[in-house]
Amino acid sequence: MVPSSAVKCSLQRDVFKESFTYKQHMAVLKKTHDKKKATGQNEVSDKRLTSLVRRATLKENEQIPKYEKVHNFKVRMFRGSHWCEYCANFMWGLIAQRVKCADCGLNVHKQCSKMVANDCKPDLKHVKKVYSCDLTTLVKAHITKRPMVVDMCIREIESRGLKSEGLYRVSGFSDLIEDVKMAFDRDGEKADISVNVYEDINIITGALKLYFKDLPIPLITYDAYPKFIESVKIMDPDEQLETLHEALRSLPPAHCETLRYLMAHLKRVTLHEKENLMSAENLGIVFGPTLMRSPELDPMAALTDIRYQRLVVELLIKNEDIFNLEF
Repeated sequence: MVPSSAVKCSLQRDVFKESFTYKQHMAVLKKTHDKKKATGQNEVSDKRLTSLVRRATLKENEQIPKYEKVHNFKVRMFRGSHWCEYCANFMWGLIAQRVKCADCGLNVHKQCSKMVANDCKPDLKHVKKVYSCDLTTLVKAHITKRPMVVDMCIREIESRGLKSEGLYRVSGFSDLIEDVKMAFDRDGEKADISVNVYEDINIITGALKLYFKDLPIPLITYDAYPKFIESVKIMDPDEQLETLHEALRSLPPAHCETLRYLMAHLKRVTLHEKENLMSAENLGIVFGPTLMRSPELDPMAALTDIRYQRLVVELLIKNEDIFNLEF
């Protein structure tokens, strides 16, 4: 028997009511679930939440490479009983037989330290400075691709200073540059270097140059230094770029990434040469001794290299796309 139109309407109303009731029920469940998720995350500790929030705010976090880093072992005084975190044996004997990584806090026997893998993961409670801190140690501790002082200073300079005459050549007030340094050491990525605090852009450029000068291992490392100097002495252009590429490959990954970012910035500075009067040659004069330090102890030999240091930076600026080649 075919149901009448009245019966059909009644059935449709019942189905609608059930559907509406189901949707209401699901909405209440979802609202309750969301509320629990927002306010009742007892399973997740505050420390975990803080870590997640900090990591989420870091730009390009998903692209951060895993830089290899050796441990910074130093002989330390130990109080009480301690076990070696490598061999799991008790650390007996003299104090000199025990060492601790100054960056991650790993405790091991002095003999065991020679066998520990290069897997140091610096902890911010041990890494308390930005300036004068090893570059790889700093980026691993803060989980960034490059030192935050480099990123923040370059962003500030490009936002308001690219056309400033004598950019990087003109010095800022030294006391204010020291203030910027202390702000980064104290506040890290929360340091305020905006125009409201430091109106003179030369203070920011001075702080950036000071960061590179204070590095315990130069941006262009002592090990890679001879290869870079060799590259600018070669007359054949193709061979010169090939040698330069080999020199870049010999840099630690964190150093190479920071150098790439800096050279791309300096290239953009040269695009405003008519206003700022800073050519690649002029920037090479400024940054050569800043980014490179001769491993030679002989002062005369180091003095001779200054000309080549300038040429290295100039060559890198003019050929900054070399970083796009496969490493």
